[in-house]
Amino acid sequence: MQKLRRLTCLIEREDDAYVALCPEIDVASQGDSIEEAKANLIEAVELFFETASASEIDHRMHTEVYVTGIEVNVG
Repeated sequence: MQKLRRLTCLIEREDDAYVALCPEIDVASQGDSIEEAKANLIEAVELFFETASASEIDHRMHTEVYVTGIEVNVG
């Protein structure tokens, strides 16, 4: 039986492509669109969980990831 796990997906534009990152396990992928980058990341993350050992998953898993904004002085 498969289990769903909710993870974070950060996507940023780099030149003509989009890069998607899952910071909890430090897995990244890319695509020509936001949707493609996200789909490719989902595939990469699922492959990671299918092939990684339990100790590798435990070692790489960041259980607390926070996405927030900051304000900084510039100039």
